[in-house]
Amino acid sequence: MLAAERRDFLLARLHTDGKLVAKEIAAELGVAEDSIRRDLREMAAAGLCQRVYGGALPVSPATADYATRATVATSSKERVAAAAAALIRPGATVLLDGGTTALAVTAALPRDLAATIVTHSPTVAAALVDHPAVEVYVLGGRLFKHSAVTCGAAAAEAARSVSADLFLLGVTGVHHEAGLTTGDADEAAMKRTLAGRAADTYVLASTEKIGAASPFLVLAPAEVAGIITDAPRDHPALSGLPVIPA
Repeated sequence: MLAAERRDFLLARLHTDGKLVAKEIAAELGVAEDSIRRDLREMAAAGLCQRVYGGALPVSPATADYATRATVATSSKERVAAAAAALIRPGATVLLDGGTTALAVTAALPRDLAATIVTHSPTVAAALVDHPAVEVYVLGGRLFKHSAVTCGAAAAEAARSVSADLFLLGVTGVHHEAGLTTGDADEAAMKRTLAGRAADTYVLASTEKIGAASPFLVLAPAEVAGIITDAPRDHPALSGLPVIPA
């Protein structure tokens, strides 16, 4: 089998199985495992997969630019947002992440909700202007334009002064082995800081994020209280995870 044929085979298998295990594929094709690993490296460099230990997973569509992400899985995000908004009790202090699903959460909040929301997303903060009983605190810092959130030392330092009841966390990948991942190291660090300031962390996981992976680990699934998703409960990537149906 030529290298180009192997790549087509690997892409088709990734699409059908949702993952690639280098050792198993090498045995199936009768080629050296190093050849498969080289194929995976080239595919990852071309943005066709996300390499993980022992193989590869699909690349998350949620790593696209902000404007593109706003058009992806909108109905799924609305369902996840509604379930997340239901977790916010009157009088609660909530850390709300940035991103398009977090923005959908603001639209799902009851108009008469009295709560405090702390966010590092200027777009989320602006969306909360029309909620008269919600107190809004914005964490300042360097603006990471890809996700329209603040990151860096100043934002992390501001977050350390907050004690919240819950954190609604956005990620780009959810997988029972690869964990909860995102595409930028600084953004991943900021998300971990925010998670450390909340009693409970819940993941906002619309369908396109399930089974996908990105380069940087945010948290292990065991470190969150629940993963809010409308994906099927029997999805292989959700095996053993604390799922909250949306």
